[in-house]
Amino acid sequence: MIATENLSVSYNGRTVLRDATIEAKPGEILALVGPSGCGKSSFLAAINRLTEIIPGASVRGRIRFDGRELETVFPSSVDLRRHVGMIFQQPNPFAMSIRRNLELPLREHGIRDSGELRRIAESALRDVGLWDEVSDRLEQSALELSGGQQQRLCIARALALKPQVLLMDEPCSSLDPLSAERVEQLIDSMRGQYTVLIVTHNLAQARRLSDQVAVFWTQDGVGRIVEQGETEAVFNAPSNPIVASYLSGRKG
Repeated sequence: MIATENLSVSYNGRTVLRDATIEAKPGEILALVGPSGCGKSSFLAAINRLTEIIPGASVRGRIRFDGRELETVFPSSVDLRRHVGMIFQQPNPFAMSIRRNLELPLREHGIRDSGELRRIAESALRDVGLWDEVSDRLEQSALELSGGQQQRLCIARALALKPQVLLMDEPCSSLDPLSAERVEQLIDSMRGQYTVLIVTHNLAQARRLSDQVAVFWTQDGVGRIVEQGETEAVFNAPSNPIVASYLSGRKG
C-alpha cells in the first residue's frame, strides 16, 4: 500500500535520513523502531508531505501509494491527507467541541448533510471506543477530555475520513499506562482494515503490535534502515549485530 525507494530527508542541507526503502503491505502494521534522532519521524513527515511546510526541508527518492507515484495519485496535499492520516505524539484536538472536531474535516472535504455528518461522527467515535464515554457531552470542548480520550478522538477524526493508511508517531508515549493500553488495543484492532506505520520507542509494544518491523540507526551522523523483516524473525534472530544489541537492551 505504501512503499518508499531510496527516500532521503534533509534540513538546510543536512541529511537526517538516507536511502530508506520500505514496503508496507495492505492491512499490515509496520513498526519503525530505533533510538531518537535517526530519522523515523522525518520518514513519516515525508510520506505525509509535512516536510513541504518546514523551511529548508527537502526530500529525495520515491514514494508509492498502491503501486503508483504518490504525487500522481494525490497532486494535492489536502487530498493526500484524507487517504493517509497522521497521528502525533501529543494529542492535538481542535479547541472546539467534540462534535466539531469530527465534523470540521468532513466539511472541508465536501460533506455538508447534517444527518450524514452525525452518522459518520458517531461511527468514528464507536470505532475508537469513545461513543459511550462522550455521547452525552458532544457539545463540550474536546480540551476537557483526558489525555487518552483526546488521543482516541484524534484517531477518530482521522478515521472519519476513511483513510487507507495511518501514520502514527509515538501515539502512546505521552499517555498513562491504562490510556496507552486502550490506544494499543485500538491499533491492534485496525489490523487488516488499515495499513499502519507506527513509530515507537517501546520495543515490547512494537513486538506485540506489528507484523513487520524496520530498525533505524544513525551511521556516520545520518539515519538509515539497518534491518527490516517479519517482526518475530527480526526479534528472534536479527542478522545485524547492532540490531541484536539494541533489541536485547545492550545498546541504544
